[in-house]
Amino acid sequence: MTSKRTLFRALALGFVGAALLSGAADAAEVRVMISGGLTAAFKALAPEFERATGNKVLIAYGPSMGTTVNAIPVRLDRGEPADVLIMVGYALDDLVKQGKVIAGSKVDLVKSPIGIAVKSGALRPDISSADAVKQALLAAKTIAYSDSASGVYVSTEMFAKLGITDAMKGKARQIPATPVGEIVAKGDAEIGLQQISELKPVAGIDIIGPLPADLQKITVFSAGIASVSKEPDAGKALIKFLTSPAAHDTIVNSGMDPIPASATN
Repeated sequence: MTSKRTLFRALALGFVGAALLSGAADAAEVRVMISGGLTAAFKALAPEFERATGNKVLIAYGPSMGTTVNAIPVRLDRGEPADVLIMVGYALDDLVKQGKVIAGSKVDLVKSPIGIAVKSGALRPDISSADAVKQALLAAKTIAYSDSASGVYVSTEMFAKLGITDAMKGKARQIPATPVGEIVAKGDAEIGLQQISELKPVAGIDIIGPLPADLQKITVFSAGIASVSKEPDAGKALIKFLTSPAAHDTIVNSGMDPIPASATN
């Protein structure tokens, strides 16, 4: 019976290409900068790619935007090496415009919804409708949201849509560079809002569910080849692996919807 490892290698042969599988002498080091939304899935998938290709994946983590020390644009500005960038799609577009990502290399990978979480064991508020979410936020003493795409939406659009912008002042705060779930788990916020894929890996919280459809904001995470890449072919192979059937279940289990490769063409 074919082993799981053999199956992954067979799948990899179809999209990585024989040149990358020709032996250890040809193995590449693929340097990846990745933001939080895809991190959990990528940690599980990177070893499969390494086993299938013989390449080594080196990972640097950071937000897609902002000015914190590990933010991907900041990392690039200080000259850190990179082959593949995996981040919020519109933030990647900005890097294409700046010449930091090779034009035409962008591939949309997943759609990521925003969820709401509370500390494990805490009362789970009703979030079944926009009005229910409004009442839950008004009733909470402290609220946390991220400093990336979901947090930008929550603070600049969703609060206004619900008519609670003024009411959120002083009790809703942006959390830079730290998973929102960790703040909720410690009891420093009653309610946390962030992409579900970023909430799921955090222990000590209960994810109540996604925002209702009329409040939901789907974030697309994309990948591209950095202009400074020294291994663009290996980087392209990694991106193709992330859109392959071999990656599908891991991505779904992490709370995101894969975008089929054909949909990105």
